[in-house]
Amino acid sequence: MLEKKEKLKKRHRSIRAKVQGTEERPRLQVFRSLKHIYAQIIDDEKSVTIFSLKDEISSGTKKTKTERAFQLGEKVAEKAKEKKIEKVVFDRSGYLYHGRVKALADGARKGGLKF
Repeated sequence: MLEKKEKLKKRHRSIRAKVQGTEERPRLQVFRSLKHIYAQIIDDEKSVTIFSLKDEISSGTKKTKTERAFQLGEKVAEKAKEKKIEKVVFDRSGYLYHGRVKALADGARKGGLKF
């Protein structure tokens, strides 16, 4: 029986074997920690990170991690449009597609990114 982290690494390797970011369609990669969620847009052909963002914690309002992930997705879409990026390949990094990862993807789609 595989441990939880080993299963995650196995899924991540499987996904990365299939997902490749190009100049026309860069890769939207997600990293999830216990407190935060991070997203970066990567061009794998040039091995360049175009930009990266982290969820913001504003001191005035209390938001759940899922709400912050949705907002991060919208910010990623907004910044991608500034860089003239409309289509991306979604790389969930081995995480299951639910919760914060799904919220980030939904936010990016709402912001206008296509994947």
